[in-house]
Amino acid sequence: MQHPKTNGVHDRKTLNTQEAFPCPICRHGQIEALTLMDAFACNFCRHIFTTNLKEQTVHVEDSSQPMTWRWNGRKWQTVNQTDLDLSIIIWMVGIALVVLPPSLIWLPSKIFVPLDGDSGAWFPTFWIALTFGLHFTFVAWLMAEHYQLPFYVAGKVRIRRWLERFSS
Repeated sequence: MQHPKTNGVHDRKTLNTQEAFPCPICRHGQIEALTLMDAFACNFCRHIFTTNLKEQTVHVEDSSQPMTWRWNGRKWQTVNQTDLDLSIIIWMVGIALVVLPPSLIWLPSKIFVPLDGDSGAWFPTFWIALTFGLHFTFVAWLMAEHYQLPFYVAGKVRIRRWLERFSS
């Protein structure tokens, strides 16, 4: 339902069980109230949210990460519940997983340099790049999974629906 413009600004709507709102996780679907429950569900990513209408918040229930968003009348804002110490540890471990393995390959390749004209002289550089690329991809996937990035969630849903279309 579109609200009329007032002085060039849209009227704010409050979180309620009669209207649909954009999904705070995937940002593609709409969350709507489930019948006879104080909960919402997304029609795209199918996440379930409990609501607190007084505080205008929703909390995702079917995820390992405790995520909460506050409705400001126009869009969702993250309610900062992340443990800063845990986030720092996750980032430090991620950086270590990306940097250390290629470094462990790079160091011996600089100490034990291949002979000039050797047909395998390209291999250490290839191996370093491959190790870095694979570890970076793995850590990026873990970070996207941990933070439930909207483009990542939407991509997962699209792939799941595409696979379901071929399996049925």
